[in-house]
Amino acid sequence: MTDINPSLKIAVLTVSDTRTEETDKSGKTLVDRLTKAGHQLAEKAILKDDKYLLRAKVANWIAEEVPVVLITGGTGITGRDVTPDAISPLFDKEIPGFGELFRMLSYDEIKTSTIQSRAIAGLSNSTLIFCLPGSTGACRTAWDKILKDQLDVGHGPCNFVEIMPRIKEV
Repeated sequence: MTDINPSLKIAVLTVSDTRTEETDKSGKTLVDRLTKAGHQLAEKAILKDDKYLLRAKVANWIAEEVPVVLITGGTGITGRDVTPDAISPLFDKEIPGFGELFRMLSYDEIKTSTIQSRAIAGLSNSTLIFCLPGSTGACRTAWDKILKDQLDVGHGPCNFVEIMPRIKEV
């Protein structure tokens, strides 16, 4: 076991042209789950589907060394869905297994519609970034079946938290 504090600061970004704090069920779902797991909300924001606004906000969190960023929305294939396009240029390393695992788990819930998701994850400097679909169900699936364990220092055989001090090693 490691001596790393298991509580992480996590930022949540909802990408939507229509959601407000009152109607943002997906963002609220993520905030509720991360705080229930003992993590701290670093910041929560809602931005329109604009790749430059999204990239600037996430780049700011990276510069502030927020350890984890969860983004919900904008991962589909319509013209307004720009989250992966906005965020992937910020990645130093992609985590391809995240999107693959997310779509595999989603298949049990939404069948072949899961192929419409461009859920991705990556590492930028020392910040882990996860881009999730905008539905509340997708956020529950991602948190409950992947992120909850990978952001828990006690999860074995391995997790993201225990390698965080070494992420920046050259």
